[in-house]
Amino acid sequence: MDPGSKDAIHPETKETREATVLGDNASSGSSHGDVEAGEVYVIDHKAERALCRKFDFRLLPVLAIMYLFNALDKGNLGSSLSIDLPIMLKTDGLEKDLNFRPHDYNLILSIFYVPYVLFAPPIGMLGKKFGPSRVLPIMMFCFGFLTLMGIAVKNFGGMMALRWFLGMSESAFFPLVIYYQTTFYRRGELARRLAIFYAAQSIANAFSGLLAFGVFHIDSHIPSWRFLFVIEGSCTVLFSFFAYWYLPHSAPQAWFLNEEEKKLAYHRMQVDSSSIVNEEFNLKDSLKIFRLPVAYCWLAIEICLGVPLQSVSLFLPQIVSRLKYSVVKTNLYTVAPNITGAIMLLILAFASDYTRLRFPFIAAGFAFTFIGFIIFVSTDENHTSVLLLSTYLMTWGTSAPSVLLSTWYNNNVAHEGRRVVLTSCGVPLANLMGVVSSNIFQNKDAPKYTSAVATTAAFGATGCCLAAALGLWMMLDNKRRNMKQGVNLTARDVSTAKLRDGPKSPDFRWFL
Repeated sequence: MDPGSKDAIHPETKETREATVLGDNASSGSSHGDVEAGEVYVIDHKAERALCRKFDFRLLPVLAIMYLFNALDKGNLGSSLSIDLPIMLKTDGLEKDLNFRPHDYNLILSIFYVPYVLFAPPIGMLGKKFGPSRVLPIMMFCFGFLTLMGIAVKNFGGMMALRWFLGMSESAFFPLVIYYQTTFYRRGELARRLAIFYAAQSIANAFSGLLAFGVFHIDSHIPSWRFLFVIEGSCTVLFSFFAYWYLPHSAPQAWFLNEEEKKLAYHRMQVDSSSIVNEEFNLKDSLKIFRLPVAYCWLAIEICLGVPLQSVSLFLPQIVSRLKYSVVKTNLYTVAPNITGAIMLLILAFASDYTRLRFPFIAAGFAFTFIGFIIFVSTDENHTSVLLLSTYLMTWGTSAPSVLLSTWYNNNVAHEGRRVVLTSCGVPLANLMGVVSSNIFQNKDAPKYTSAVATTAAFGATGCCLAAALGLWMMLDNKRRNMKQGVNLTARDVSTAKLRDGPKSPDFRWFL
């Protein structure tokens, strides 16, 4: 590999030594041996920071806007991640306009998850094969177009069909964005970037409430929910064309980098993200991720995450309605919890990257959710401020584990194909739990929803215990590996170029 210019990557000397190599207890930001040249190269940290700033300002805003539109469109079409469907659609005439029967609303919530789960892995694999920079904008165009098609829906059958195709078009969107960012950022840089991107969903949920508040006041014979479809669907379709033209294929091929920066970007990914950068997708090899027992532990945690995540996403307005506010005011009272949820997500993600630890912050997020639901179910309606506090805790504890859990297993899988497959299964699996959420929150249990809240709290507690137990096991396994080799290494000290075989490699260390 061409090591690049002297301004980016250069041979190590006594004068320029800023980091140590494998076996010397490298510090944060340390360099690693160049696997092809067999020599040690030191990263110029100033050049790295400048490179990351370019990615931050040129890549993250576009991805965040794409996901913001994704969350808005899903909110208006009743998808899994929006908190605003029940308040914007159910309470503003959609059930009446489309002649829903008593249980039809739950069915249109549930049907989305079937294609969402079934099509996420194959579409994720196509994303790896043809590149997320191409597949993501195409998916965006599809779900934007489907949003526009929503204005033509006349009955329950039409909405069911629309939601099926919506599930297909959105199935691998978030998994591919996660994988896409792993091709630009080091493992220790990833959580806060994903958090900034994911915060767009919370902002979208808050903005969607404000938008609904405005649309509700439009005096027209056309139903308000159809206006929402037109506004957001058209904006989504238009932005998808820009995204297709703008997004670079990968960090080493980014059109806005010069040659020296491209070489530096390649080196960063080779030593601290992927075993082989831009590796060709091989299905048989990628499916070997399911031979790794810990993969099933991560998937179990995703299941535990899914129920509280979807319960808050789908039913926060119904939860707030326990305070007996008007429809419009209830909608407004979902804004602040979502904004503070985004802030807490950023705090935990930045702390996770700073400490290079994932599992303690995942467990903490689950604990927030558990406490929030327990407070809600054990407090009567006279204590309004306490009930409102519980809604804040609910939102604090759902977004952070979602981001950090995805980051955790992506940090521990250096094989790019296996990384895509695991993410494309894990994220939809969490969303599949929306089937559970949409069926445990029953109108007959309103306004307290005791059984639904207790079930959700139980999943949160189980997720907290699983994340903590898995993290502690990884710590013990790292200690065992160090004792066997007579060294004291952490994940940051080992180049990912050596970790294609994962835990089978003697040099492998878990990223905690």
